[in-house]
Amino acid sequence: MMQSTLKRLDPTQVELEFVVPAADLERARDQAYRELSRNARIAGFRPGKAPRKIFEAAYGTAGIEERALDRVVPDAYAKAVAENDLEPVERPQVELMPAEEAAGGDLRLRATVTVRPEIALGEYKGLEVTAPDTSVSDDEVARDLETLRRGAAELAPVDRPVQAGDVATLDFVGTVDGEPFPGGSAQGQATEIREDRFIPGFAAGIFGMKAGETKEVEAEFPAGYPEAALAGKKAVFTVTVHEVKEPQLPALDDAFATRFLRDGTIDRLRSDLRGRLERDNEERARRAMTAELLEKLRSAHDVPLPESLVEREAATLYEDAQRQVTRAGIAWEDYLRESSRDDATVRAEMREEAERRVKTGFLVERIARAEGIEATQADVDAELASLSSQYGQPKDQIAAALGTNMDALVDGIVRSKTIEFLLSHARRVEATRTPAS
Repeated sequence: MMQSTLKRLDPTQVELEFVVPAADLERARDQAYRELSRNARIAGFRPGKAPRKIFEAAYGTAGIEERALDRVVPDAYAKAVAENDLEPVERPQVELMPAEEAAGGDLRLRATVTVRPEIALGEYKGLEVTAPDTSVSDDEVARDLETLRRGAAELAPVDRPVQAGDVATLDFVGTVDGEPFPGGSAQGQATEIREDRFIPGFAAGIFGMKAGETKEVEAEFPAGYPEAALAGKKAVFTVTVHEVKEPQLPALDDAFATRFLRDGTIDRLRSDLRGRLERDNEERARRAMTAELLEKLRSAHDVPLPESLVEREAATLYEDAQRQVTRAGIAWEDYLRESSRDDATVRAEMREEAERRVKTGFLVERIARAEGIEATQADVDAELASLSSQYGQPKDQIAAALGTNMDALVDGIVRSKTIEFLLSHARRVEATRTPAS
């Protein structure tokens, strides 16, 4: 016989009424009395030996009632959830109903429960995604090899004007519209002078300067510069060159390779660089395909979202953004001003992202169930082994540290396996990759 009734309030919220029988409640009260009386001091009685009525006369009934409810309500709620085949996604809001609505001393309660939405799955296999080209060109390998070579170069002072690729020690002060701007000045800074390292015009203005020379250099921030307040603006820098050094590049031979590979050769170093670039390309391609696939999945499904989950996720994203800005040594107000946004705009952006994340989570979980995708013990052991290697702690200590977060680890495994399943069943359209500059 069912002890509960259900009323659906909206697609993600229900009202659940359930009963705690009087006999169960009284047993819980008696158990609570025995637990509380163990440490009670009542004249004429040893601890735990005072009759319940005498204990209640001395200490009242509130403590007994509170402990009894803490014992029976969760059990009764869990039974009601199981009876109605509900999947709560948050803790319920529970209230006692008026005594006159219960019979024979029974306790009647009403719970407002946020539940997992019902999702009618549409197409999720065979979604088309663009598969970037992950091949690596010889020029890209040569570029990375040259980066290593320049990093290993020794700097030798030269008595000549600055040329491209030199390392010059500079003082500079920059202004926009006659006013200094954050990050626009430095003293005694040793800098490699290359066009691609600065805003247009800065390096070109330094080429040809000699040690001891001071000069005004004009440059212009690109229209798409990250700091919106500077984008498209012209700047004037007063630059002083103190010293000019020329990199002495090592030869690209086997001796050079041994700086990076034990018993290495230059050919083996090139092969190693190619492998790293290919792995990087494959990881970027996987992220891009995953993002495209999940966006198409979201677009193809209507999923009602629990407002409380969206609000909580949005608040977490907002707080994370504030922490990142603070760690970077920037005041939140300065960050907002430099990005040409206000607090309300940022919160709105975080809410949109929160909606995407919550929707994605529900869809991935639903697909995992439909396909019977689970985290096996071997999966959990492998993840714990990975964490053990990462943090240098034994697996059992990692597991103990996770504690109740072990469920989150399992959920993460299921999510990863489900995304791999979706990618393996996607229709991949090959695309030509533009080599990174």
